[in-house]
Amino acid sequence: RRNGGAATRVVTSAALEDGGMTAMTVVSGLGAVAGGAVVLQISDPEKRRTDMTMEAGGDELRSVGDYFEGEGFQRWRRIYDDEAEDVNGVQKGIRDGHAKTIDIALNWLGLGGLEGKTICDCGCGTGSLTIPMALQGAQVTASDISSMMVQEAGERYDVAAQGVASAVKPEFVALDLESVSGKYHTVTCLDVVIHYPDDKMAGMLKHLTDLAEERLILSFAPKTPFYSFLKRVGELFPGPSKATRAYLHSQEDVEKVLNQLGWTVIRNDLTKGNFYFSQIMEARRI
Repeated sequence: RRNGGAATRVVTSAALEDGGMTAMTVVSGLGAVAGGAVVLQISDPEKRRTDMTMEAGGDELRSVGDYFEGEGFQRWRRIYDDEAEDVNGVQKGIRDGHAKTIDIALNWLGLGGLEGKTICDCGCGTGSLTIPMALQGAQVTASDISSMMVQEAGERYDVAAQGVASAVKPEFVALDLESVSGKYHTVTCLDVVIHYPDDKMAGMLKHLTDLAEERLILSFAPKTPFYSFLKRVGELFPGPSKATRAYLHSQEDVEKVLNQLGWTVIRNDLTKGNFYFSQIMEARRI
């Protein structure tokens, strides 16, 4: 079983509207029916998300937490479970893309050299990154805005750690990112940035770098003209379920902020598929 993290819960970057038609599907479908009598019901995604935020007292991050305490948790737990067969093609694509991003992060972390290292996994989801690090002896603090995700991650760790002598049980905490504190050798944060608009992205990165002593591994939904187009099309043809806002960020902007904070990006990679896009980078203190 592979356990999911924050990375794909909202972005899925082409799937962009949880449970709905994907941008790829919409674009292909429009080409196939050109000239035909087709009626499409276009919704206002901003109004739906504003309504969700208002239901959470005007706090957008609280609306994210509420989503992942309810239907969002049930849906994404199934996607993150390799043994679950009741997923559609889009969800399978998200699962596979997420797995590739996790594998890149684990390769960079260098499994086998993690024993005793302090690591904070911000946005741990159901434990996709937390669990293999902990099994290698890392001292992991795993946080997520959703208490349901944290509970699931703990249960999955207990199963995975049976008979593993090197395993160190992580500290699982239900906290929003701003409330995470402490100092850690390494901080990991996979695609949580997608919940933050441009005007809050710099503050979020500063908080992550304040937590990290030596290394930060970060991934996010990349902002390019093509991906921005896919995002907009996906927003116009949503499914019946609610979804939180999804913010894309350019690699150049993220690197610029990190440089201003005294960090430099030493490597990066891009995971892309039909229904998943994620830019991952590793930064070190200058």
